[in-house]
Amino acid sequence: MTKETIHKEVVILGSGPAGLTAAIYAGRANLKPLVVEGPEPGGQLMITTDVDNYPGFAKGILGPELMEQFREQARRFGTEFLVSWVSKADLSQRPFTLETEDHTIKAEALIIASGASAKWLGIPGEAPTPAGLGGNGVSACATCDGFFFKGKPLVVVGGGDTAMEEATFLTKFASGVTVIHRRDALRASKIMQDKAFGNSKIEFIWDTGVEEILGTREAGVTGVRLKNLKTDEERVFPTGGVFIAIGHKPNTDLFRGQLDMDEVGYIKTRERSTATNIPGVFACGDAQDSVYRQAVTAAGTGCMAAIDAERFLDNHPAGTQSGHKETELAAQ
Repeated sequence: MTKETIHKEVVILGSGPAGLTAAIYAGRANLKPLVVEGPEPGGQLMITTDVDNYPGFAKGILGPELMEQFREQARRFGTEFLVSWVSKADLSQRPFTLETEDHTIKAEALIIASGASAKWLGIPGEAPTPAGLGGNGVSACATCDGFFFKGKPLVVVGGGDTAMEEATFLTKFASGVTVIHRRDALRASKIMQDKAFGNSKIEFIWDTGVEEILGTREAGVTGVRLKNLKTDEERVFPTGGVFIAIGHKPNTDLFRGQLDMDEVGYIKTRERSTATNIPGVFACGDAQDSVYRQAVTAAGTGCMAAIDAERFLDNHPAGTQSGHKETELAAQ
C-alpha cells in the first residue's frame, strides 16, 4: 500500500496541554500546524476528574472538558489533527520525517510534546490479563477505575504527589486505603502530605515493598505479598485492589540515539529555551519536564516551543539547512 505524504511547516507530536498550546500559538502565527495524536489523545488530563489549579477556572473544571476547550481553540486557528502511531523518526536532515502506518510526514520544524506514561513495578501479578491481574484489580489511574472498587479495601503504592492524590481520591469509593511506601517518609509536597495524613480513611505501611500481587482472574485481586525492606520479613496483606503510583516515564523512546536525554528519557533542552540538540526540533511538556509536571507549566512550555519554532523558521525557511554551530550562535 502506498503511503500518503504530508508536508507541513510545523508538526506537533502529542495533544496534551503542551502540544495543543503549541498548536494554538503556531496556528495564530499562520503556520498551519499538524498535531499527530498517539494512543492517549489529550494527554494525562483525559484521565483526571477535577482540575482545580488551572488558572481561569475559579470553580474548577473536568480534565476532559478542559482538553476539549484546548482542542477547539487550536482547531479555530487552523490546526489539523491526525490520529496515528508514529513508528519511526528520522531527524538527520530537514525536512524531518515521521513514519506511521499510512503516512509519511515531513516537518520543517518538529515540536515533541509526547508526554509521559505511568511506571509499573514489574512484579508478578501486575501485568495485564490473562498473564496477570492488570485491568482486573490492578490500575495506575484512580480517576479511571476508582468507581469500580466501591466498598473495598485498597492499596496505593508510592510516596509522591501522585500517590497521595490517588489515595485521597480513592477514599471516595473505598472502605479504606493503605499507602505502601519503600521509605520511612513521603516524597510528596507538604500540602499533599497534610491532606493524606488528615484523612481518617488512609493508613500507611512504611519501609515496605510490594513483591507480588495475589488473586485470580475470577476473583480479581485478593491481596499483596509485602516485604519489609529493613527486616526482610514477608507477609500477605489482604486488599481488593492495587493502584500503582510510582511516577511516570517520558514517551521519548522514538528519539533515542538522536536527541540528548537524561538517564530516564526526558529530552534535554537549552536553558530558557525548548531547543534540543538538533536545530529545528523542540521539546515541551512532560517529555522534557521531570520537575514540575503540571498542566499549566506544560502549556507554558508549549507556548515557548511554538515561538521558538516560529523564530527558527523565520531564520531557516523550508529548503534551507542549518548546522548546530549556526543555531547555537543564533540562540546566544
